[in-house]
Amino acid sequence: MIGKIIKGIAGFYYVQVEESGIYECKAKGAFRKDKIKPLVGDDVEIDVISEEEKTGNVVKLLPRKSELIRPAVANVDQALLIFATKNPEPNLNLLDRFLCMMEEQQLPITICFNKDDLADDGFEAQMRSTYEAAGYKVIFTSAKEKAGIDPIRQVLKGKTSTVAGPSGVGKSSIVNLLTEGHNMETGEVSEKIGRGKHTTRHSELLYLGEDTYIMDTPGFSSLFVPKVEPVDLYTLFPEFIEPAANCRFTGCAHHKEPDCGVKAAVEKGTIAQSRYENYLQIYLEMVEQQNNKYR
Repeated sequence: MIGKIIKGIAGFYYVQVEESGIYECKAKGAFRKDKIKPLVGDDVEIDVISEEEKTGNVVKLLPRKSELIRPAVANVDQALLIFATKNPEPNLNLLDRFLCMMEEQQLPITICFNKDDLADDGFEAQMRSTYEAAGYKVIFTSAKEKAGIDPIRQVLKGKTSTVAGPSGVGKSSIVNLLTEGHNMETGEVSEKIGRGKHTTRHSELLYLGEDTYIMDTPGFSSLFVPKVEPVDLYTLFPEFIEPAANCRFTGCAHHKEPDCGVKAAVEKGTIAQSRYENYLQIYLEMVEQQNNKYR
């Protein structure tokens, strides 16, 4: 049978097979011998040991089309970043770091602002102006009022998506609304893979329907610093790339240099001030980190 690993914990891999359900599997010793570790999201071939007990062995990994490092997962097509409009107040610096992380891993990104029922006047227009100008799709939802969920379903359809965001923004509420009503044998699955019995410490794929999965990821507790050179950080801010071509100096850091195309775009309002300030903060952290490395 061919299926997809939806969760891996303590040496067991839980494999979703379309139409047949979830099988608890061990990986063959050959994987350890070849130092190959199956990942959540891997498409695999399994041999069934017991159809009644839904157990089997992972015997083959199918080719990966992508592999993420943070979180460790294979075959993800896109990312859905969830923040709140209020309670907690949106930390745009953290959001921009998330965006850099996903840009670095070359994942298409959709931004969701939940708790739209609490939003101040003008907040939606401001966030759309800031992030749609950067090329991102922006969706506003209210999990409390079950509003805005269908546009998310459309974005997720037919893809494997990783869902990320800080705690308290309603991520779990949105995930629960998305999974509600799907014929996933929920009671049996909950008992078998322990869903709902722990906070999210392990990456886990949730099956939404044909070829559609979302990955519930552990919360991000540390601030992300990109691995690119400081001078290349601007490439992780998509709306900076075109204006940067107008900079007077090659290798412009868009900081103190004169005749900077990026700073000119900020002054014109085509790049949001908050995006530029967050870029500078991350850039200066990277420079300091690099200087400390060589001291």
